[in-house]
Amino acid sequence: MLGRLLASRERSQRRRAIAGSTSAELAAEMLCAPTALLQLGPEEARTVVGYMQPHRIAEGTTFIHEGDTENTDFMLLVLHGEVTVETIVVSRTAPITVTVLGPGSLIGEMGLLDGAPRSASCTAMTPLRCAMLTRVGLNRLLDNEPRTAAKLMMAISKRIAERMRDNQEKLKLYAQLTQAMNEEINELMPL
Repeated sequence: MLGRLLASRERSQRRRAIAGSTSAELAAEMLCAPTALLQLGPEEARTVVGYMQPHRIAEGTTFIHEGDTENTDFMLLVLHGEVTVETIVVSRTAPITVTVLGPGSLIGEMGLLDGAPRSASCTAMTPLRCAMLTRVGLNRLLDNEPRTAAKLMMAISKRIAERMRDNQEKLKLYAQLTQAMNEEINELMPL
């Protein structure tokens, strides 16, 4: 009984803290958008935002480093600005740009969930305004709002699965191109 009362009081305090905040409302809208986590309804998105922290990143700052094993306990929702995502490919010394992300994009959600090394580097192309969800915040959400936390985790898992399927298709295409190139080389240079 006391636990429910405290959770209810904490929920009310979180709602008051974000009430009237245009950034909090923007973050909640973006969490519901198809580019982010469509499975969350507006009220659930506001609940999640209550566990997030505002965060600013200066232009030119690399805030996630590929291979980093220590700073994996957060994800960001980009509210304003653009981010370049880069990776080092085998046999190359300079990174290649994988994508450019803008408002409504989630960054770092895999690290938030599994704590594994970061898979790419992220650099602010412009000044960034973000909403950050830390692992501590996620754990509080799990304790206080398990139903909303479960929907958030399912939505993040769905995004990761979609990216994995997309990467699988790219890998198949790459394999086909490699095979075609090898066949052409073999035709031009018979043994």
